[in-house]
Amino acid sequence: MNIKNSAFLITGGSAGIGKATAKMLADKRGRVAITGRDKSKLEKVANEIGAFPIHADAAKEEDVNKTYELFLKEFGKLDCLINNAGIGGGWGEITELDMNAFHDVYAVNVFGAAMMGSKAAQIFKKQNYGNIVNIASTAALKGYANGTVYASSKFALRGMTQCWQADLRKYNVRVILINPSEVTTAFGSSERVEREEVSNKLRSEEIAHTILSTLEMDSRGFIPEVTVWATNPF
Repeated sequence: MNIKNSAFLITGGSAGIGKATAKMLADKRGRVAITGRDKSKLEKVANEIGAFPIHADAAKEEDVNKTYELFLKEFGKLDCLINNAGIGGGWGEITELDMNAFHDVYAVNVFGAAMMGSKAAQIFKKQNYGNIVNIASTAALKGYANGTVYASSKFALRGMTQCWQADLRKYNVRVILINPSEVTTAFGSSERVEREEVSNKLRSEEIAHTILSTLEMDSRGFIPEVTVWATNPF
């Protein structure tokens, strides 16, 4: 697809991977909207990178509806949804599982992503074209100790991606899954404070570059899934 003048909706776009992706798209003259739960931070970032801010929580159905209403009013069309909003939590062994942690994490990582994707798919089916990028994790590929809640939410997102690919290919809709390894973002920080970059770990920019690279392929083809590892994190 051609980034210039295409309309992009990025959830969780006020920090980390979402922010870096929004900036790269805007720099290539894409028309970009970002969502976020922290209104002041969202508006500040949107102003910095030239994006349209939508104050919304992807885990709330009413906010999902509001997001699309505001987005389409501003841009008039949708070319690509980037399902980036995600949270961690519920860390602990199987003996320590808590139902509330499942609800909290799945509300964003699974249910919110699904509802955002469903709305986008309705638009894309009518126009017979579109792109959905789901940001998962290497945790979607292999479980690990203390990761039942988070890893299972990303396994679910990976499974949904494969279902959407089967549902939407006949409508010329590309659905792409990105699996980042550890990235130095605010992920996992309750204060949402960005971690300092580490020379041998991934930055948000590497993931943003991957997202743009998959999208810029001619729309006759698509990359179903790509995993990004740090070259030498040891």
